[in-house]
Amino acid sequence: MASTPFESLDYLYVPAPDFEAAILFYTATLGGELRWRIRDGGTWVGGVRLAGVGPLVLLANHLEPGQTVLIYRVQQIEALRRRLVEAGWEADAPFEIPQGPCLVFRDPGGLRLAIYERARPGMDEQFDGRFD
Repeated sequence: MASTPFESLDYLYVPAPDFEAAILFYTATLGGELRWRIRDGGTWVGGVRLAGVGPLVLLANHLEPGQTVLIYRVQQIEALRRRLVEAGWEADAPFEIPQGPCLVFRDPGGLRLAIYERARPGMDEQFDGRFD
């Protein structure tokens, strides 16, 4: 089996146009635990843990419906970006998330995938328990 540059699927970035309804669905209905809830201007993002292992669900009111993003951690984001470009894939402009540099691209079916390099490993702990 070939080595993969992906270390882990850390986050599911999920559209939540009705943020309060999404929080209730993922917590009260599905039994998830709201770990944090942060506001920046008119943007709300909440982190919900649905299982003991696996990715954190990030509910975001600024994402358009149908625009879920799977966010994978990689060791070297620049090396993987070059690999994608050399293979003919286009990626959106790089940007920063609290944990480090991030890059979004689409698979052949249009699914949005993101890769990020964990340059700031303590950010998850800084968010945990924060409720704006």
